[in-house]
Amino acid sequence: MQVLQWIVNLGASVFLPILLFLFGLALRIRPGKAFKSALTIGIGFIGLNLVINLLTTSLGPATKSMISNYGLHLSSIDVGWPAASAIAYGTALGAMAIPVGVGTNIILLILGLTKTLDVDIWNYWHVAFAGSILYTLTGNMWLGLATMVVVTMFTYFFADLSAPTVGKYYGLEGISFPHGLSAPGYVFALPFNWLFDRIPGINKIHLDAETIQKRLGVFGDTTVIGAIIGLIIGFLAQQPLNKVLNLAVSMAAVMMLMPRMVSLLMEGLTPISEGANDMIKKHFPGRKLYIGMDSALAIGQGSVLSSALLLVPITLLLAIVLPGNKVLPFGDLATIPFFIALFAAVFKGDIFRTVVAGTVDIAISLYVASWAAPLITKLAKAASFNMGGNNSISALSDGGLWTNFIYLMMGEKFQWLGVGVLFIVALGLLFWLNKVRDKQEKVTA
Repeated sequence: MQVLQWIVNLGASVFLPILLFLFGLALRIRPGKAFKSALTIGIGFIGLNLVINLLTTSLGPATKSMISNYGLHLSSIDVGWPAASAIAYGTALGAMAIPVGVGTNIILLILGLTKTLDVDIWNYWHVAFAGSILYTLTGNMWLGLATMVVVTMFTYFFADLSAPTVGKYYGLEGISFPHGLSAPGYVFALPFNWLFDRIPGINKIHLDAETIQKRLGVFGDTTVIGAIIGLIIGFLAQQPLNKVLNLAVSMAAVMMLMPRMVSLLMEGLTPISEGANDMIKKHFPGRKLYIGMDSALAIGQGSVLSSALLLVPITLLLAIVLPGNKVLPFGDLATIPFFIALFAAVFKGDIFRTVVAGTVDIAISLYVASWAAPLITKLAKAASFNMGGNNSISALSDGGLWTNFIYLMMGEKFQWLGVGVLFIVALGLLFWLNKVRDKQEKVTA
Protein backbone atom coordinates (compact mmCIF):
# COMPACT_ATOMS: atom_id res chain seq x y z
CA MET A 1 0.00 0.00 0.00
CA GLN A 2 2.84 2.39 0.81
CA VAL A 3 4.51 1.62 -2.53
CA LEU A 4 1.22 2.25 -4.37
CA GLN A 5 0.71 5.53 -2.52
CA TRP A 6 4.29 6.59 -3.32
CA ILE A 7 3.71 5.86 -7.02
CA VAL A 8 0.43 7.80 -7.03
CA ASN A 9 2.11 10.75 -5.33
CA LEU A 10 4.60 11.00 -8.21
CA GLY A 11 1.78 12.48 -10.28
CA ALA A 12 0.49 11.50 -13.70
CA SER A 13 3.34 13.26 -15.54
CA VAL A 14 5.88 10.89 -13.94
CA PHE A 15 4.28 7.54 -13.23
CA LEU A 16 2.22 7.40 -16.45
CA PRO A 17 5.36 7.61 -18.65
CA ILE A 18 6.98 4.90 -16.47
CA LEU A 19 3.92 2.71 -16.88
CA LEU A 20 3.72 3.34 -20.62
CA PHE A 21 7.45 2.64 -21.06
CA LEU A 22 7.03 -0.74 -19.37
CA PHE A 23 3.88 -1.33 -21.42
CA GLY A 24 5.79 -0.46 -24.59
CA LEU A 25 8.51 -2.98 -23.73
CA ALA A 26 5.82 -5.62 -23.11
CA LEU A 27 4.49 -4.84 -26.60
CA ARG A 28 8.03 -5.48 -27.98
CA ILE A 29 8.59 -1.91 -29.03
CA ARG A 30 12.30 -1.08 -29.26
CA PRO A 31 13.52 0.25 -25.84
CA GLY A 32 14.78 3.52 -27.32
CA LYS A 33 11.52 4.16 -29.16
CA ALA A 34 9.43 3.18 -26.11
CA PHE A 35 11.47 5.48 -23.87
CA LYS A 36 11.17 8.46 -26.25
CA SER A 37 7.44 7.82 -26.61
CA ALA A 38 6.88 7.64 -22.85
CA LEU A 39 9.04 10.72 -22.20
CA THR A 40 7.12 12.71 -24.82
CA ILE A 41 3.85 11.79 -23.09
CA GLY A 42 5.27 13.00 -19.76
CA ILE A 43 6.36 16.28 -21.36
CA GLY A 44 2.91 16.65 -22.89
CA PHE A 45 1.25 16.19 -19.49
CA ILE A 46 3.57 18.73 -17.89
CA GLY A 47 2.79 21.21 -20.66
CA LEU A 48 -0.93 20.52 -20.34
CA ASN A 49 -0.79 21.05 -16.57
CA LEU A 50 1.07 24.34 -17.08
CA VAL A 51 -1.69 25.55 -19.41
CA ILE A 52 -4.41 24.39 -16.99
CA ASN A 53 -2.58 26.16 -14.15
CA LEU A 54 -2.47 29.31 -16.29
CA LEU A 55 -6.22 29.01 -16.77
CA THR A 56 -6.77 28.45 -13.03
CA THR A 57 -4.51 31.26 -11.80
CA SER A 58 -5.98 33.68 -14.35
CA LEU A 59 -9.62 32.90 -13.59
CA GLY A 60 -9.10 32.66 -9.82
CA PRO A 61 -8.61 36.38 -9.06
CA ALA A 62 -11.40 37.35 -11.49
CA THR A 63 -13.75 34.88 -9.80
CA LYS A 64 -12.89 36.21 -6.34
CA SER A 65 -13.50 39.77 -7.54
CA MET A 66 -16.92 38.81 -8.92
CA ILE A 67 -17.79 37.13 -5.60
CA SER A 68 -16.80 40.26 -3.71
CA ASN A 69 -18.43 42.73 -6.12
CA TYR A 70 -21.80 40.99 -6.25
CA GLY A 71 -21.92 40.05 -2.56
CA LEU A 72 -22.30 36.32 -3.06
CA HIS A 73 -22.87 34.34 0.13
CA LEU A 74 -22.71 30.64 -0.66
CA SER A 75 -21.80 28.32 2.19
CA SER A 76 -19.59 25.74 0.42
CA ILE A 77 -16.47 26.53 -1.58
CA ASP A 78 -15.68 24.43 -4.65
CA VAL A 79 -12.11 23.24 -3.94
CA GLY A 80 -11.65 21.65 -7.38
CA TRP A 81 -10.46 18.27 -8.60
CA PRO A 82 -6.82 18.55 -7.37
CA ALA A 83 -8.07 18.80 -3.79
CA ALA A 84 -10.78 16.18 -4.40
CA SER A 85 -8.21 13.69 -5.72
CA ALA A 86 -5.91 14.33 -2.75
CA ILE A 87 -8.82 13.73 -0.38
CA ALA A 88 -9.88 10.58 -2.23
CA TYR A 89 -6.41 9.02 -2.20
CA GLY A 90 -5.76 10.22 1.35
CA THR A 91 -8.36 7.99 3.02
CA ALA A 92 -7.90 4.49 4.44
CA LEU A 93 -9.88 3.10 1.53
CA GLY A 94 -8.61 5.42 -1.22
CA ALA A 95 -5.27 3.77 -1.94
CA MET A 96 -7.12 0.49 -2.61
CA ALA A 97 -8.71 2.06 -5.71
CA ILE A 98 -5.72 1.29 -7.92
CA PRO A 99 -5.50 -2.49 -7.23
CA VAL A 100 -9.31 -2.72 -7.33
CA GLY A 101 -9.48 -0.84 -10.65
CA VAL A 102 -6.60 -2.72 -12.28
CA GLY A 103 -7.92 -6.08 -11.04
CA THR A 104 -11.43 -5.35 -12.33
CA ASN A 105 -10.00 -4.25 -15.70
CA ILE A 106 -7.97 -7.47 -16.07
CA ILE A 107 -10.92 -9.71 -15.17
CA LEU A 108 -13.26 -7.92 -17.59
CA LEU A 109 -10.64 -8.10 -20.37
CA ILE A 110 -10.17 -11.85 -19.81
CA LEU A 111 -13.94 -12.38 -19.90
CA GLY A 112 -14.26 -10.23 -23.02
CA LEU A 113 -16.60 -7.82 -21.21
CA THR A 114 -14.58 -4.71 -22.01
CA LYS A 115 -12.37 -3.57 -24.87
CA THR A 116 -10.59 -0.93 -22.77
CA LEU A 117 -7.08 -1.62 -21.51
CA ASP A 118 -6.83 1.22 -19.00
CA VAL A 119 -3.35 2.70 -18.62
CA ASP A 120 -4.69 5.92 -17.08
CA ILE A 121 -4.05 4.69 -13.53
CA TRP A 122 -3.96 8.18 -11.99
CA ASN A 123 -7.65 8.69 -12.70
CA TYR A 124 -8.65 5.80 -10.48
CA TRP A 125 -9.01 8.62 -7.97
CA HIS A 126 -12.55 9.01 -9.33
CA VAL A 127 -13.19 5.44 -8.17
CA ALA A 128 -11.53 6.17 -4.81
CA PHE A 129 -13.71 9.26 -4.37
CA ALA A 130 -17.04 7.43 -4.69
CA GLY A 131 -15.95 4.42 -2.61
CA SER A 132 -14.50 6.59 0.15
CA ILE A 133 -17.64 8.70 0.45
CA LEU A 134 -19.86 5.62 0.73
CA TYR A 135 -17.49 4.23 3.37
CA THR A 136 -17.84 7.55 5.22
CA LEU A 137 -21.63 7.33 4.93
CA THR A 138 -22.01 3.71 6.06
CA GLY A 139 -18.85 2.84 7.98
CA ASN A 140 -18.71 -0.40 5.95
CA MET A 141 -15.32 -0.80 4.23
CA TRP A 142 -16.39 -3.86 2.22
CA LEU A 143 -19.37 -1.95 0.88
CA GLY A 144 -17.02 0.86 -0.13
CA LEU A 145 -14.76 -1.62 -1.96
CA ALA A 146 -17.76 -3.15 -3.74
CA THR A 147 -18.83 0.34 -4.81
CA MET A 148 -15.37 0.88 -6.30
CA VAL A 149 -15.83 -2.26 -8.41
CA VAL A 150 -19.25 -1.06 -9.59
CA VAL A 151 -17.98 2.45 -10.44
CA THR A 152 -15.09 0.91 -12.41
CA MET A 153 -17.45 -1.34 -14.38
CA PHE A 154 -19.76 1.53 -15.32
CA THR A 155 -16.74 3.65 -16.31
CA TYR A 156 -15.54 0.95 -18.72
CA PHE A 157 -19.03 0.64 -20.15
CA PHE A 158 -19.12 4.39 -20.85
CA ALA A 159 -15.59 4.22 -22.31
CA ASP A 160 -16.36 1.29 -24.62
CA LEU A 161 -19.67 2.81 -25.71
CA SER A 162 -18.18 6.20 -26.58
CA ALA A 163 -14.87 4.99 -28.09
CA PRO A 164 -16.10 4.81 -31.74
CA THR A 165 -17.44 8.39 -31.53
CA VAL A 166 -14.26 9.57 -29.80
CA GLY A 167 -12.13 7.91 -32.48
CA LYS A 168 -14.12 9.40 -35.33
CA TYR A 169 -14.49 12.96 -34.04
CA TYR A 170 -11.11 13.49 -32.39
CA GLY A 171 -9.12 11.27 -34.76
CA LEU A 172 -8.13 9.05 -31.83
CA GLU A 173 -8.61 5.61 -33.33
CA GLY A 174 -7.96 2.85 -30.81
CA ILE A 175 -8.35 5.21 -27.82
CA SER A 176 -11.11 5.31 -25.21
CA PHE A 177 -11.70 7.63 -22.25
CA PRO A 178 -12.32 5.68 -19.01
CA HIS A 179 -12.35 9.04 -17.23
CA GLY A 180 -14.68 9.25 -14.25
CA LEU A 181 -15.80 12.82 -15.00
CA SER A 182 -15.85 12.90 -18.81
CA ALA A 183 -17.09 9.41 -19.75
CA PRO A 184 -20.64 9.74 -18.28
CA GLY A 185 -21.04 12.92 -20.34
CA TYR A 186 -21.42 10.81 -23.47
CA VAL A 187 -24.62 9.19 -22.18
CA PHE A 188 -25.87 12.54 -20.81
CA ALA A 189 -25.44 14.22 -24.21
CA LEU A 190 -27.20 11.56 -26.32
CA PRO A 191 -30.83 12.47 -25.43
CA PHE A 192 -30.04 16.16 -25.90
CA ASN A 193 -28.75 15.45 -29.41
CA TRP A 194 -31.93 13.49 -30.19
CA LEU A 195 -34.03 16.39 -28.87
CA PHE A 196 -32.09 19.09 -30.74
CA ASP A 197 -32.50 17.18 -34.00
CA ARG A 198 -36.29 17.29 -33.60
CA ILE A 199 -36.82 20.96 -32.63
CA PRO A 200 -37.60 23.07 -35.73
CA GLY A 201 -35.13 25.92 -36.12
CA ILE A 202 -32.76 24.52 -33.50
CA ASN A 203 -31.96 21.59 -35.77
CA LYS A 204 -30.71 24.05 -38.39
CA ILE A 205 -28.18 25.73 -36.07
CA HIS A 206 -24.61 24.52 -36.41
CA LEU A 207 -21.89 26.61 -34.81
CA ASP A 208 -18.57 24.80 -34.66
CA ALA A 209 -15.20 26.52 -34.30
CA GLU A 210 -14.47 26.25 -38.03
CA THR A 211 -17.88 27.68 -39.07
CA ILE A 212 -17.55 30.61 -36.66
CA GLN A 213 -14.06 31.41 -37.91
CA LYS A 214 -15.19 31.23 -41.53
CA ARG A 215 -18.14 33.59 -40.96
CA LEU A 216 -16.50 36.03 -38.55
CA GLY A 217 -12.99 36.05 -39.96
CA VAL A 218 -10.36 36.98 -37.39
CA PHE A 219 -13.05 37.40 -34.70
CA GLY A 220 -14.03 33.78 -35.20
CA ASP A 221 -10.52 32.49 -34.51
CA THR A 222 -10.48 30.44 -31.29
CA THR A 223 -7.52 32.42 -29.95
CA VAL A 224 -9.33 35.74 -30.53
CA ILE A 225 -12.51 34.27 -28.99
CA GLY A 226 -10.47 33.40 -25.90
CA ALA A 227 -9.21 36.97 -25.67
CA ILE A 228 -12.74 38.41 -26.07
CA ILE A 229 -14.14 36.12 -23.36
CA GLY A 230 -11.22 37.09 -21.10
CA LEU A 231 -12.08 40.76 -21.63
CA ILE A 232 -15.75 40.14 -20.78
CA ILE A 233 -14.94 38.19 -17.60
CA GLY A 234 -12.41 40.82 -16.54
CA PHE A 235 -14.88 43.68 -17.00
CA LEU A 236 -17.62 41.74 -15.17
CA ALA A 237 -15.16 41.27 -12.31
CA GLN A 238 -14.54 45.04 -12.38
CA GLN A 239 -10.79 44.50 -12.46
CA PRO A 240 -8.31 47.28 -13.32
CA LEU A 241 -7.60 47.65 -17.02
CA ASN A 242 -4.12 46.10 -16.76
CA LYS A 243 -5.55 42.96 -15.14
CA VAL A 244 -8.38 42.78 -17.68
CA LEU A 245 -5.85 42.87 -20.50
CA ASN A 246 -3.67 40.27 -18.80
CA LEU A 247 -6.70 37.98 -18.41
CA ALA A 248 -7.57 38.45 -22.09
CA VAL A 249 -4.06 37.50 -23.23
CA SER A 250 -3.97 34.56 -20.80
CA MET A 251 -7.25 33.18 -22.15
CA ALA A 252 -5.94 33.59 -25.70
CA ALA A 253 -2.77 31.74 -24.67
CA VAL A 254 -4.83 28.88 -23.25
CA MET A 255 -6.76 28.58 -26.52
CA MET A 256 -3.55 28.46 -28.55
CA LEU A 257 -1.33 26.35 -26.27
CA MET A 258 -3.79 23.68 -25.16
CA PRO A 259 -4.11 22.01 -28.61
CA ARG A 260 -0.31 22.05 -29.00
CA MET A 261 0.19 20.26 -25.69
CA VAL A 262 -2.39 17.67 -26.71
CA SER A 263 -0.55 17.13 -29.99
CA LEU A 264 2.56 16.31 -27.95
CA LEU A 265 0.59 13.72 -26.01
CA MET A 266 -0.63 12.21 -29.26
CA GLU A 267 2.87 12.16 -30.71
CA GLY A 268 4.07 10.13 -27.76
CA LEU A 269 1.02 7.91 -27.62
CA THR A 270 1.00 6.87 -31.29
CA PRO A 271 3.82 4.26 -31.13
CA ILE A 272 2.27 2.71 -28.00
CA SER A 273 -1.17 2.55 -29.61
CA GLU A 274 0.22 1.05 -32.81
CA GLY A 275 2.18 -1.54 -30.82
CA ALA A 276 -0.94 -2.50 -28.87
CA ASN A 277 -2.95 -2.92 -32.06
CA ASP A 278 -0.20 -5.10 -33.59
CA MET A 279 -0.16 -7.26 -30.46
CA ILE A 280 -3.94 -7.71 -30.47
CA LYS A 281 -3.99 -8.63 -34.17
CA LYS A 282 -1.27 -11.22 -33.57
CA HIS A 283 -2.51 -12.85 -30.38
CA PHE A 284 -6.24 -12.10 -30.46
CA PRO A 285 -7.25 -12.06 -34.14
CA GLY A 286 -10.65 -10.48 -34.69
CA ARG A 287 -10.72 -8.78 -31.27
CA LYS A 288 -10.66 -5.00 -30.91
CA LEU A 289 -8.85 -3.26 -28.06
CA TYR A 290 -8.91 0.37 -26.92
CA ILE A 291 -6.11 1.99 -24.95
CA GLY A 292 -7.78 3.81 -22.05
CA MET A 293 -6.37 7.34 -21.70
CA ASP A 294 -7.10 10.62 -19.93
CA SER A 295 -9.73 12.76 -21.68
CA ALA A 296 -7.12 15.55 -21.56
CA LEU A 297 -6.41 14.35 -25.10
CA ALA A 298 -9.72 15.93 -26.16
CA ILE A 299 -9.85 19.22 -24.26
CA GLY A 300 -7.56 21.07 -26.64
CA GLN A 301 -10.07 20.84 -29.49
CA GLY A 302 -11.40 24.25 -30.57
CA SER A 303 -15.11 23.62 -29.96
CA VAL A 304 -14.42 22.16 -26.51
CA LEU A 305 -12.31 25.11 -25.39
CA SER A 306 -14.64 27.74 -26.86
CA SER A 307 -17.69 26.13 -25.21
CA ALA A 308 -15.87 25.77 -21.89
CA LEU A 309 -14.88 29.44 -21.75
CA LEU A 310 -18.46 30.48 -22.53
CA LEU A 311 -19.66 28.21 -19.71
CA VAL A 312 -17.44 29.90 -17.08
CA PRO A 313 -19.62 33.04 -16.66
CA ILE A 314 -22.76 30.90 -17.15
CA THR A 315 -21.66 28.67 -14.25
CA LEU A 316 -21.16 31.67 -11.97
CA LEU A 317 -24.56 33.06 -12.98
CA LEU A 318 -26.24 29.71 -12.29
CA ALA A 319 -24.65 29.60 -8.84
CA ILE A 320 -26.25 32.96 -8.08
CA VAL A 321 -29.75 32.40 -9.47
CA LEU A 322 -30.46 28.73 -8.76
CA PRO A 323 -32.64 28.44 -5.63
CA GLY A 324 -31.19 26.01 -3.11
CA ASN A 325 -27.65 26.00 -4.49
CA LYS A 326 -25.02 26.24 -1.74
CA VAL A 327 -21.81 25.82 -3.75
CA LEU A 328 -19.63 28.68 -4.90
CA PRO A 329 -17.86 27.55 -8.11
CA PHE A 330 -14.15 28.20 -7.99
CA GLY A 331 -11.57 25.39 -8.20
CA ASP A 332 -13.36 23.43 -10.92
CA LEU A 333 -14.05 26.35 -13.27
CA ALA A 334 -10.88 25.29 -15.10
CA THR A 335 -12.20 21.71 -15.22
CA ILE A 336 -15.22 22.59 -17.37
CA PRO A 337 -13.49 21.32 -20.56
CA PHE A 338 -13.46 17.84 -18.96
CA PHE A 339 -17.20 18.10 -18.23
CA ILE A 340 -18.01 18.65 -21.90
CA ALA A 341 -15.21 16.77 -23.70
CA LEU A 342 -17.59 14.06 -24.91
CA PHE A 343 -20.51 16.47 -25.37
CA ALA A 344 -18.59 18.01 -28.26
CA ALA A 345 -18.01 14.59 -29.82
CA VAL A 346 -21.73 13.70 -29.64
CA PHE A 347 -22.70 17.11 -31.06
CA LYS A 348 -19.95 16.95 -33.73
CA GLY A 349 -18.36 20.15 -32.47
CA ASP A 350 -21.56 22.21 -32.35
CA ILE A 351 -20.82 24.94 -29.80
CA PHE A 352 -24.49 25.95 -29.45
CA ARG A 353 -25.59 22.44 -28.50
CA THR A 354 -22.56 21.92 -26.26
CA VAL A 355 -23.19 25.13 -24.32
CA VAL A 356 -26.94 24.45 -23.89
CA ALA A 357 -26.46 20.85 -22.74
CA GLY A 358 -23.44 21.92 -20.66
CA THR A 359 -25.57 24.54 -18.89
CA VAL A 360 -28.10 21.87 -17.88
CA ASP A 361 -25.30 19.54 -16.77
CA ILE A 362 -23.66 22.21 -14.62
CA ALA A 363 -27.01 23.19 -13.06
CA ILE A 364 -27.49 19.55 -12.01
CA SER A 365 -23.88 19.41 -10.82
CA LEU A 366 -24.41 22.44 -8.57
CA TYR A 367 -27.36 20.78 -6.86
CA VAL A 368 -25.57 17.43 -6.48
CA ALA A 369 -22.44 19.20 -5.17
CA SER A 370 -24.63 21.07 -2.65
CA TRP A 371 -26.08 17.75 -1.48
CA ALA A 372 -22.61 16.19 -1.29
CA ALA A 373 -20.93 19.09 0.53
CA PRO A 374 -21.43 17.69 4.08
CA LEU A 375 -20.13 14.29 2.92
CA ILE A 376 -17.06 15.75 1.21
CA THR A 377 -16.35 17.93 4.23
CA LYS A 378 -16.53 14.89 6.51
CA LEU A 379 -14.32 12.90 4.12
CA ALA A 380 -11.76 15.75 4.01
CA LYS A 381 -11.54 15.78 7.80
CA ALA A 382 -11.08 11.99 7.84
CA ALA A 383 -8.22 12.37 5.33
CA SER A 384 -6.67 15.19 7.46
CA PHE A 385 -7.03 17.57 4.52
CA ASN A 386 -6.34 21.25 5.18
CA MET A 387 -9.60 23.02 4.27
CA GLY A 388 -7.99 26.45 4.40
CA GLY A 389 -10.29 27.77 7.10
CA ASN A 390 -13.49 26.83 5.23
CA ASN A 391 -16.25 25.20 7.27
CA SER A 392 -17.79 23.47 4.28
CA ILE A 393 -16.22 22.33 1.01
CA SER A 394 -17.42 20.59 -2.12
CA ALA A 395 -16.19 19.84 -5.65
CA LEU A 396 -18.19 20.70 -8.74
CA SER A 397 -16.50 17.89 -10.68
CA ASP A 398 -16.88 14.53 -8.92
CA GLY A 399 -18.85 16.00 -6.03
CA GLY A 400 -21.45 17.14 -8.54
CA LEU A 401 -21.36 14.14 -10.86
CA TRP A 402 -24.84 12.71 -11.55
CA THR A 403 -23.53 9.14 -11.67
CA ASN A 404 -21.94 9.52 -8.22
CA PHE A 405 -25.30 10.69 -6.90
CA ILE A 406 -26.86 7.44 -8.15
CA TYR A 407 -24.07 5.24 -6.76
CA LEU A 408 -24.14 6.92 -3.35
CA MET A 409 -27.93 7.10 -3.00
CA MET A 410 -28.29 3.41 -3.88
CA GLY A 411 -25.47 2.44 -1.54
CA GLU A 412 -26.64 4.57 1.36
CA LYS A 413 -30.36 3.76 1.23
CA PHE A 414 -30.24 0.10 0.21
CA GLN A 415 -26.71 -0.89 1.28
CA TRP A 416 -25.70 -4.28 -0.22
CA LEU A 417 -28.98 -4.61 -2.12
CA GLY A 418 -28.44 -1.27 -3.85
CA VAL A 419 -24.81 -1.95 -4.74
CA GLY A 420 -25.79 -5.48 -5.87
CA VAL A 421 -28.45 -4.10 -8.23
CA LEU A 422 -25.94 -1.63 -9.68
CA PHE A 423 -23.43 -4.49 -10.15
CA ILE A 424 -25.99 -6.57 -12.07
CA VAL A 425 -26.96 -3.58 -14.23
CA ALA A 426 -23.30 -2.80 -15.03
CA LEU A 427 -22.58 -6.46 -15.81
CA GLY A 428 -25.65 -6.64 -18.05
CA LEU A 429 -24.67 -3.48 -19.95
CA LEU A 430 -21.10 -4.69 -20.50
CA PHE A 431 -22.37 -8.09 -21.68
CA TRP A 432 -24.87 -6.47 -24.06
CA LEU A 433 -22.29 -4.04 -25.49
CA ASN A 434 -19.31 -6.37 -25.87
CA LYS A 435 -21.04 -9.70 -26.52
CA VAL A 436 -24.58 -9.30 -27.86
CA ARG A 437 -24.17 -6.12 -29.92
CA ASP A 438 -20.77 -7.15 -31.27
CA LYS A 439 -22.21 -10.48 -32.39
CA GLN A 440 -25.15 -8.72 -34.07
CA GLU A 441 -22.79 -6.33 -35.87
CA LYS A 442 -20.64 -9.22 -37.15
CA VAL A 443 -23.75 -11.02 -38.46
CA THR A 444 -24.94 -7.82 -40.17
CA ALA A 445 -21.51 -7.24 -41.71
